[in-house]
Amino acid sequence: MERKKGKQIRQFILEEVRNHPKDIVHTTEKTFGVTRKAVYFHVNKLIDKGLLIGEGNTRKRQYKLKPIAEKKQYFPISKDLEEDILWRVDFRPDLANIPKNVLDICNYGFTEMVNNVIDHSAGTLVMIKIVQTAVDIEIDIFDNGIGIFKKIQMALGLEDQRHSILELAKGKLTTDPIHHTGEGIFFSSRMFDTFNMGSGGIYFLHSDLNGEWLIGDAEEAEGTLVRMNIRINSTKTAKEVFDKYSSENEYDFSKTIVPVLLAKYGDENLVSRSQAKRLLVRFEKFREVILNFSGVEDIGQAFADEIFRVFRHQNPQVHITFSNANKEVKRSIMRALQNDFLSAVGKALADEKSN
Repeated sequence: MERKKGKQIRQFILEEVRNHPKDIVHTTEKTFGVTRKAVYFHVNKLIDKGLLIGEGNTRKRQYKLKPIAEKKQYFPISKDLEEDILWRVDFRPDLANIPKNVLDICNYGFTEMVNNVIDHSAGTLVMIKIVQTAVDIEIDIFDNGIGIFKKIQMALGLEDQRHSILELAKGKLTTDPIHHTGEGIFFSSRMFDTFNMGSGGIYFLHSDLNGEWLIGDAEEAEGTLVRMNIRINSTKTAKEVFDKYSSENEYDFSKTIVPVLLAKYGDENLVSRSQAKRLLVRFEKFREVILNFSGVEDIGQAFADEIFRVFRHQNPQVHITFSNANKEVKRSIMRALQNDFLSAVGKALADEKSN
Protein backbone atom coordinates (compact mmCIF):
# COMPACT_ATOMS: atom_id res chain seq x y z
CA MET A 1 0.00 0.00 0.00
CA GLU A 2 2.80 2.42 0.95
CA ARG A 3 4.69 1.53 -2.22
CA LYS A 4 1.59 2.24 -4.33
CA LYS A 5 1.05 5.59 -2.60
CA GLY A 6 4.70 6.52 -3.10
CA LYS A 7 4.36 5.80 -6.82
CA GLN A 8 1.23 7.98 -6.97
CA ILE A 9 3.03 10.82 -5.20
CA ARG A 10 5.99 10.69 -7.60
CA GLN A 11 3.69 10.60 -10.62
CA PHE A 12 1.78 13.59 -9.25
CA ILE A 13 5.01 15.55 -8.82
CA LEU A 14 6.06 14.82 -12.40
CA GLU A 15 2.67 15.75 -13.84
CA GLU A 16 2.21 18.94 -11.80
CA VAL A 17 5.72 20.37 -11.59
CA ARG A 18 5.21 22.53 -14.70
CA ASN A 19 2.21 24.18 -13.05
CA HIS A 20 3.93 24.46 -9.65
CA PRO A 21 7.69 24.85 -10.19
CA LYS A 22 8.10 26.92 -7.02
CA ASP A 23 5.61 25.24 -4.70
CA ILE A 24 5.42 21.64 -5.88
CA VAL A 25 6.54 20.44 -2.45
CA HIS A 26 3.78 22.35 -0.64
CA THR A 27 1.18 21.35 -3.26
CA THR A 28 2.08 17.67 -2.96
CA GLU A 29 2.15 17.87 0.83
CA LYS A 30 -1.36 19.36 0.85
CA THR A 31 -2.78 17.01 -1.81
CA PHE A 32 -1.66 13.75 -0.17
CA GLY A 33 -1.65 14.80 3.49
CA VAL A 34 1.98 13.82 3.99
CA THR A 35 4.87 15.61 5.67
CA ARG A 36 7.26 17.94 3.89
CA LYS A 37 10.07 15.52 4.71
CA ALA A 38 8.18 12.72 2.95
CA VAL A 39 7.68 14.86 -0.15
CA TYR A 40 11.38 15.76 -0.29
CA PHE A 41 12.16 12.03 -0.13
CA HIS A 42 10.16 11.49 -3.34
CA VAL A 43 11.52 14.64 -5.00
CA ASN A 44 15.09 13.53 -4.35
CA LYS A 45 14.29 10.07 -5.64
CA LEU A 46 13.07 11.58 -8.93
CA ILE A 47 16.22 13.72 -9.13
CA ASP A 48 18.40 10.63 -8.57
CA LYS A 49 16.54 8.84 -11.38
CA GLY A 50 17.28 11.72 -13.74
CA LEU A 51 13.62 12.68 -14.18
CA LEU A 52 13.60 15.96 -12.24
CA ILE A 53 15.92 18.94 -11.85
CA GLY A 54 16.19 21.20 -8.80
CA GLU A 55 17.58 24.72 -9.19
CA GLY A 56 18.36 27.47 -6.69
CA ASN A 57 18.85 27.50 -2.93
CA THR A 58 16.42 26.14 -0.34
CA ARG A 59 14.18 29.20 -0.04
CA LYS A 60 13.92 29.91 -3.78
CA ARG A 61 14.38 26.41 -5.07
CA GLN A 62 12.48 25.52 -8.23
CA TYR A 63 11.93 22.21 -9.95
CA LYS A 64 11.39 21.21 -13.55
CA LEU A 65 11.25 18.07 -15.65
CA LYS A 66 14.59 16.83 -16.93
CA PRO A 67 14.62 15.84 -20.61
CA ILE A 68 15.12 12.13 -21.22
CA ALA A 69 15.78 12.86 -24.87
CA GLU A 70 16.26 16.21 -26.59
CA LYS A 71 17.19 17.09 -30.14
CA LYS A 72 17.23 20.36 -32.03
CA GLN A 73 18.27 20.81 -35.66
CA TYR A 74 18.09 23.39 -38.43
CA PHE A 75 17.41 22.52 -42.06
CA PRO A 76 17.39 24.68 -45.20
CA ILE A 77 13.91 24.66 -46.73
CA SER A 78 13.73 23.22 -50.23
CA LYS A 79 11.57 20.88 -52.26
CA ASP A 80 14.22 18.21 -51.66
CA LEU A 81 13.47 18.24 -47.93
CA GLU A 82 11.28 15.23 -47.12
CA GLU A 83 9.31 15.24 -43.87
CA ASP A 84 8.96 11.45 -43.58
CA ILE A 85 12.73 10.98 -43.83
CA LEU A 86 13.35 13.71 -41.24
CA TRP A 87 11.02 11.89 -38.87
CA ARG A 88 12.28 8.37 -39.52
CA VAL A 89 16.02 9.11 -39.69
CA ASP A 90 16.67 12.28 -37.68
CA PHE A 91 14.14 12.32 -34.83
CA ARG A 92 12.21 9.08 -34.31
CA PRO A 93 15.33 7.08 -33.21
CA ASP A 94 15.87 9.42 -30.23
CA LEU A 95 12.47 8.64 -28.70
CA ALA A 96 12.35 5.62 -26.41
CA ASN A 97 9.60 3.55 -24.77
CA ILE A 98 6.75 5.48 -26.35
CA PRO A 99 3.37 3.70 -26.74
CA LYS A 100 2.40 3.15 -30.37
CA ASN A 101 -0.72 5.32 -30.19
CA VAL A 102 1.31 8.31 -28.96
CA LEU A 103 4.08 7.66 -31.47
CA ASP A 104 1.53 7.55 -34.31
CA ILE A 105 0.16 10.95 -33.24
CA CYS A 106 3.66 12.43 -33.04
CA ASN A 107 4.43 11.03 -36.49
CA TYR A 108 1.26 12.55 -37.95
CA GLY A 109 1.71 15.99 -36.38
CA PHE A 110 5.42 16.15 -37.19
CA THR A 111 5.08 15.21 -40.86
CA GLU A 112 2.01 17.39 -41.46
CA MET A 113 3.54 20.50 -39.91
CA VAL A 114 6.93 20.06 -41.59
CA ASN A 115 5.21 19.48 -44.94
CA ASN A 116 3.27 22.74 -44.43
CA VAL A 117 6.58 24.53 -43.91
CA ILE A 118 8.10 23.03 -47.06
CA ASP A 119 5.10 23.75 -49.29
CA HIS A 120 3.65 26.97 -47.88
CA SER A 121 6.02 28.99 -45.68
CA ALA A 122 8.12 30.65 -48.42
CA GLY A 123 10.92 30.60 -45.85
CA THR A 124 14.56 29.57 -46.10
CA LEU A 125 15.13 27.79 -42.78
CA VAL A 126 13.21 25.48 -40.47
CA MET A 127 14.10 24.64 -36.88
CA ILE A 128 12.79 21.38 -35.43
CA LYS A 129 13.05 20.46 -31.76
CA ILE A 130 11.71 17.44 -29.90
CA VAL A 131 11.91 17.01 -26.13
CA GLN A 132 10.86 13.85 -24.30
CA THR A 133 10.39 13.86 -20.53
CA ALA A 134 9.01 11.25 -18.15
CA VAL A 135 5.57 12.79 -18.66
CA ASP A 136 5.24 14.03 -22.24
CA ILE A 137 6.65 14.78 -25.65
CA GLU A 138 6.90 18.30 -27.04
CA ILE A 139 7.49 19.07 -30.71
CA ASP A 140 8.50 22.57 -31.81
CA ILE A 141 8.64 23.55 -35.48
CA PHE A 142 9.69 27.08 -36.45
CA ASP A 143 10.18 28.60 -39.90
CA ASN A 144 11.31 32.05 -40.97
CA GLY A 145 8.71 32.42 -43.71
CA ILE A 146 5.85 34.80 -44.42
CA GLY A 147 3.77 33.67 -41.43
CA ILE A 148 0.78 31.35 -41.70
CA PHE A 149 -1.91 33.79 -40.55
CA LYS A 150 -0.70 36.50 -42.92
CA LYS A 151 -0.57 34.06 -45.84
CA ILE A 152 -4.13 32.87 -45.22
CA GLN A 153 -5.31 36.47 -44.82
CA MET A 154 -3.81 37.41 -48.18
CA ALA A 155 -5.01 34.26 -49.97
CA LEU A 156 -8.63 34.56 -48.77
CA GLY A 157 -8.83 38.37 -48.73
CA LEU A 158 -9.62 38.47 -45.01
CA GLU A 159 -9.92 41.74 -43.12
CA ASP A 160 -7.71 40.67 -40.23
CA GLN A 161 -5.13 37.96 -39.53
CA ARG A 162 -7.30 36.75 -36.64
CA HIS A 163 -9.91 35.65 -39.18
CA SER A 164 -7.33 33.08 -40.27
CA ILE A 165 -7.52 31.35 -36.91
CA LEU A 166 -11.27 30.89 -37.19
CA GLU A 167 -10.87 29.44 -40.69
CA LEU A 168 -8.13 27.05 -39.52
CA ALA A 169 -10.36 25.87 -36.67
CA LYS A 170 -13.12 24.94 -39.12
CA GLY A 171 -10.89 22.63 -41.16
CA LYS A 172 -10.62 21.98 -44.91
CA LEU A 173 -8.66 25.21 -45.33
CA THR A 174 -5.76 25.28 -47.78
CA THR A 175 -4.19 27.87 -50.05
CA ASP A 176 -3.17 25.06 -52.44
CA PRO A 177 -6.26 22.85 -52.97
CA ILE A 178 -4.63 20.86 -55.79
CA HIS A 179 -1.91 19.45 -53.53
CA HIS A 180 -3.45 19.75 -50.04
CA THR A 181 -6.76 18.89 -48.36
CA GLY A 182 -6.46 21.37 -45.49
CA GLU A 183 -6.72 18.65 -42.83
CA GLY A 184 -3.24 18.66 -41.24
CA ILE A 185 -3.59 21.56 -38.80
CA PHE A 186 -7.21 20.68 -38.02
CA PHE A 187 -6.48 17.10 -36.98
CA SER A 188 -3.10 17.85 -35.34
CA SER A 189 -4.73 20.49 -33.15
CA ARG A 190 -7.19 17.86 -31.91
CA MET A 191 -4.84 14.89 -31.57
CA PHE A 192 -2.30 16.56 -29.29
CA ASP A 193 -3.12 17.54 -25.72
CA THR A 194 -2.11 21.10 -26.52
CA PHE A 195 -1.51 22.73 -29.88
CA ASN A 196 -0.05 26.23 -29.98
CA MET A 197 0.59 28.25 -33.13
CA GLY A 198 2.10 31.74 -33.15
CA SER A 199 2.69 34.08 -36.08
CA GLY A 200 2.59 37.78 -36.88
CA GLY A 201 2.20 38.94 -33.28
CA ILE A 202 -0.78 36.70 -32.47
CA TYR A 203 -1.21 33.09 -31.36
CA PHE A 204 -3.91 30.53 -30.83
CA LEU A 205 -3.88 27.68 -28.37
CA HIS A 206 -6.13 24.66 -28.26
CA SER A 207 -6.13 22.39 -25.23
CA ASP A 208 -7.80 19.07 -25.90
CA LEU A 209 -7.63 18.32 -22.16
CA ASN A 210 -10.25 20.94 -21.30
CA GLY A 211 -11.57 21.92 -24.74
CA GLU A 212 -10.25 25.46 -24.35
CA TRP A 213 -9.49 27.75 -27.30
CA LEU A 214 -7.43 30.89 -26.70
CA ILE A 215 -6.33 33.74 -28.94
CA GLY A 216 -3.83 36.28 -27.70
CA ASP A 217 -1.08 38.71 -28.59
CA ALA A 218 2.48 37.47 -28.95
CA GLU A 219 5.82 39.09 -29.61
CA GLU A 220 5.95 40.37 -33.17
CA ALA A 221 8.34 38.18 -35.14
CA GLU A 222 8.74 36.78 -38.62
CA GLY A 223 7.74 33.26 -39.46
CA THR A 224 5.58 30.72 -37.66
CA LEU A 225 6.10 28.64 -34.54
CA VAL A 226 4.06 25.49 -33.89
CA ARG A 227 4.32 23.76 -30.50
CA MET A 228 2.57 20.42 -29.93
CA ASN A 229 2.50 18.51 -26.66
CA ILE A 230 1.11 15.10 -25.73
CA ARG A 231 1.29 12.98 -22.57
CA ILE A 232 3.13 9.69 -22.88
CA ASN A 233 0.30 7.92 -21.03
CA SER A 234 -2.37 9.33 -23.35
CA THR A 235 -4.88 6.70 -24.48
CA LYS A 236 -5.99 8.70 -27.50
CA THR A 237 -5.47 7.27 -30.99
CA ALA A 238 -5.24 8.99 -34.35
CA LYS A 239 -8.06 6.77 -35.62
CA GLU A 240 -10.39 7.92 -32.85
CA VAL A 241 -9.83 11.54 -33.86
CA PHE A 242 -10.37 10.83 -37.56
CA ASP A 243 -13.53 8.86 -36.77
CA LYS A 244 -14.91 11.67 -34.63
CA TYR A 245 -15.07 13.95 -37.68
CA SER A 246 -16.24 11.36 -40.20
CA SER A 247 -19.72 10.26 -41.19
CA GLU A 248 -20.88 6.97 -39.75
CA ASN A 249 -19.46 4.00 -41.70
CA GLU A 250 -17.48 6.38 -43.92
CA TYR A 251 -13.96 7.78 -43.82
CA ASP A 252 -14.56 11.22 -45.26
CA PHE A 253 -13.91 14.45 -43.36
CA SER A 254 -17.54 15.55 -43.36
CA LYS A 255 -18.11 16.81 -39.80
CA THR A 256 -16.53 19.72 -37.96
CA ILE A 257 -16.84 21.30 -34.53
CA VAL A 258 -16.39 25.07 -34.65
CA PRO A 259 -15.55 27.13 -31.53
CA VAL A 260 -17.86 30.14 -31.93
CA LEU A 261 -15.71 32.09 -29.47
CA LEU A 262 -13.10 32.51 -32.21
CA ALA A 263 -15.55 34.67 -34.18
CA LYS A 264 -15.32 37.34 -31.48
CA TYR A 265 -12.86 40.22 -31.38
CA GLY A 266 -11.90 41.34 -27.91
CA ASP A 267 -14.97 42.22 -25.85
CA GLU A 268 -17.38 42.61 -28.77
CA ASN A 269 -20.70 40.79 -28.71
CA LEU A 270 -21.87 38.43 -31.45
CA VAL A 271 -24.98 40.29 -32.55
CA SER A 272 -24.88 41.02 -36.28
CA ARG A 273 -25.61 39.13 -39.47
CA SER A 274 -22.18 40.05 -40.85
CA GLN A 275 -20.53 38.33 -37.88
CA ALA A 276 -22.69 35.26 -38.48
CA LYS A 277 -21.81 35.25 -42.19
CA ARG A 278 -18.12 35.33 -41.29
CA LEU A 279 -18.65 32.33 -39.04
CA LEU A 280 -20.63 30.51 -41.76
CA VAL A 281 -17.95 30.81 -44.45
CA ARG A 282 -17.17 27.36 -45.96
CA PHE A 283 -19.78 25.52 -43.85
CA GLU A 284 -21.18 24.19 -47.13
CA LYS A 285 -18.08 21.97 -47.42
CA PHE A 286 -19.38 19.84 -44.53
CA ARG A 287 -22.45 17.67 -44.03
CA GLU A 288 -22.54 18.31 -40.28
CA VAL A 289 -21.40 21.36 -38.31
CA ILE A 290 -21.50 21.48 -34.51
CA LEU A 291 -21.21 25.00 -33.11
CA ASN A 292 -19.44 24.97 -29.75
CA PHE A 293 -20.67 27.98 -27.75
CA SER A 294 -18.32 27.44 -24.81
CA GLY A 295 -17.18 30.84 -23.49
CA VAL A 296 -19.92 32.75 -25.36
CA GLU A 297 -22.19 34.57 -22.92
CA ASP A 298 -24.88 35.77 -25.33
CA ILE A 299 -25.69 36.18 -29.01
CA GLY A 300 -27.94 38.63 -30.84
CA GLN A 301 -31.16 37.61 -32.54
CA ALA A 302 -29.89 38.64 -35.98
CA PHE A 303 -26.76 36.52 -35.44
CA ALA A 304 -28.85 33.48 -34.47
CA ASP A 305 -31.39 34.01 -37.24
CA GLU A 306 -28.73 34.17 -39.94
CA ILE A 307 -27.29 30.82 -38.84
CA PHE A 308 -30.30 28.77 -37.79
CA ARG A 309 -32.90 30.05 -40.26
CA VAL A 310 -31.40 31.84 -43.26
CA PHE A 311 -28.34 29.63 -43.83
CA ARG A 312 -30.34 26.50 -43.07
CA HIS A 313 -32.83 27.28 -45.84
CA GLN A 314 -30.11 28.20 -48.30
CA ASN A 315 -28.05 25.07 -47.48
CA PRO A 316 -30.43 22.25 -46.50
CA GLN A 317 -27.67 19.68 -47.08
CA VAL A 318 -25.73 21.03 -44.07
CA HIS A 319 -26.96 19.88 -40.67
CA ILE A 320 -26.12 22.49 -38.01
CA THR A 321 -26.34 21.65 -34.31
CA PHE A 322 -24.85 23.26 -31.21
CA SER A 323 -23.24 22.37 -27.87
CA ASN A 324 -22.19 24.05 -24.60
CA ALA A 325 -24.73 26.87 -24.95
CA ASN A 326 -25.91 28.66 -21.81
CA LYS A 327 -29.55 29.69 -21.23
CA GLU A 328 -29.21 33.07 -22.96
CA VAL A 329 -27.63 31.59 -26.07
CA LYS A 330 -30.19 28.76 -26.17
CA ARG A 331 -33.02 31.28 -25.92
CA SER A 332 -31.80 33.13 -29.03
CA ILE A 333 -31.31 29.89 -30.94
CA MET A 334 -34.76 28.57 -29.98
CA ARG A 335 -36.36 31.84 -31.08
CA ALA A 336 -34.66 31.56 -34.48
CA LEU A 337 -35.81 27.94 -34.85
CA GLN A 338 -39.33 28.88 -33.82
CA ASN A 339 -39.42 31.67 -36.41
CA ASP A 340 -38.18 29.16 -38.96
CA PHE A 341 -41.01 26.78 -38.05
CA LEU A 342 -43.63 29.53 -38.21
CA SER A 343 -42.31 30.63 -41.60
CA ALA A 344 -42.54 27.06 -42.87
CA VAL A 345 -46.12 26.71 -41.60
CA GLY A 346 -47.09 30.04 -43.19
CA LYS A 347 -45.56 29.02 -46.51
CA ALA A 348 -47.35 25.65 -46.43
CA LEU A 349 -50.70 27.36 -45.76
CA ALA A 350 -50.09 29.86 -48.54
CA ASP A 351 -49.19 27.08 -50.99
CA GLU A 352 -52.30 25.13 -50.01
CA LYS A 353 -54.50 28.18 -50.49
CA SER A 354 -53.04 28.91 -53.94
CA ASN A 355 -53.69 25.34 -55.00
